[in-house]
Amino acid sequence: MEHSINTEIKKRTNEEIYQQACKVIPGGVSRNTVFHEPYPHYVHHASGCYVIDIDGVQRIDFANNMAALIHGHAFTPIVDGVIEQIKNGTAYTMATEVEVDFAQLLCNRVLGFEKIRFVNSGTEAVMAMIKASRAFTGKPKIAKAEGAYHGTYDFAEVSQFADPTNWGDINKPNSVPLAYATPQGVLDDVIIFPYNDIKRTISILDQYADQIACVLIDPIPHRVGLLKGSTEFMEALYKWTRKNKALLVFDEVVTFRTNYSGAQEYYSVKPDLTALGKIIGGGFPVGAFAGRSDIMSILDPTGSKLLFPHSGTFSANPVTMTAGRIAMEFFDKEAILKLNTLTQKAINQIEEAIKIAGVPVSITGAGSMFRIHLRSLPPITYREAYQSKEKKIIINEILDYLFYKENIMMINTCACMFSTAITQIEVDRLSEGMLNAFKLIKPKLGRLQ
Repeated sequence: MEHSINTEIKKRTNEEIYQQACKVIPGGVSRNTVFHEPYPHYVHHASGCYVIDIDGVQRIDFANNMAALIHGHAFTPIVDGVIEQIKNGTAYTMATEVEVDFAQLLCNRVLGFEKIRFVNSGTEAVMAMIKASRAFTGKPKIAKAEGAYHGTYDFAEVSQFADPTNWGDINKPNSVPLAYATPQGVLDDVIIFPYNDIKRTISILDQYADQIACVLIDPIPHRVGLLKGSTEFMEALYKWTRKNKALLVFDEVVTFRTNYSGAQEYYSVKPDLTALGKIIGGGFPVGAFAGRSDIMSILDPTGSKLLFPHSGTFSANPVTMTAGRIAMEFFDKEAILKLNTLTQKAINQIEEAIKIAGVPVSITGAGSMFRIHLRSLPPITYREAYQSKEKKIIINEILDYLFYKENIMMINTCACMFSTAITQIEVDRLSEGMLNAFKLIKPKLGRLQ
């Protein structure tokens, strides 16, 4: 039966599948990030750091499902553990022991994780964290950085794609809607500040000091430019939230991969709450939020007053909990050091390729992730990292060249998120491919300067 299914898939081309998809799925895709001109390419199977499409083309995967696969594809310990769990059931209207085991593992891993709740996505985790902040403080507004991506919750996505036509004065950035007809009330309750700009940020926050429930921050925001928040910036935010009885909440859905205890390990100050996702699911849908016991107690159904009732049909399902626990057990300090070291070597080799090609390109990032920018100096703000239409065209040319000619997959911002399945062999392929890509687009880069 399995063989006949695979044979049938191979008989259809990518274009034929896409034409059928467009009849039943808007735009033919369920997430816009997998769309590829003129149509998506459909996977047949994957293993380790390689993905094979239905045409039999094998590509090296440096995207890892948008940073979610820390051990690459079909990691044997996870596969074995999940199969064993599936034999016993996939979800119940009962609690499971593996949920407790996984919660203990994560709380023991991060000093500030006193209590944790599991959900089904990073978006849910951030949403719940924001709602918990409001419930705990009794305040309505949140503050977030211009350009930062925090999932698809109305409040979290404000100013996610702010651009020069609408972002306004840097001293008081506009709250820009993402989805058409976003209620004005949502925009009014989201205060936007410029990332890593202490003076402007504090000035903006001060204007709403008695109304802000939390300051939401990604310590290395991908969409902002994959720029690490400075120590001084984080300390300033921490002090401001202490002074004004607000919460400092971290979105570590992507950045938890950078250190054993996440990106917050870079700082002496710690967040009150943290949202997690991606790698903690071991390849399955997941989210979690964790933090101080007194804050998390607002979810406790045994408490005297339940301020934030919270449930979810598939939250903490045993398949995800099993996969996530195994993934994080294998992503120990030794594995993290090895992966981060290899990623830094890749960055060094690409920087050498930049010099050889003589192109105005720079790299930002941390841990096992980095992003390419079409500018000679690394950006330090969202507005510097913003990709104009002309730059996006060139970025897409780089990505298309790598995808079709070098058989390399990257994230559509020209970023890489490494997995432990990657070796020096794949790193060499990446740097060689990037060198060829830089040479190809060099004439066009010159016209941008």
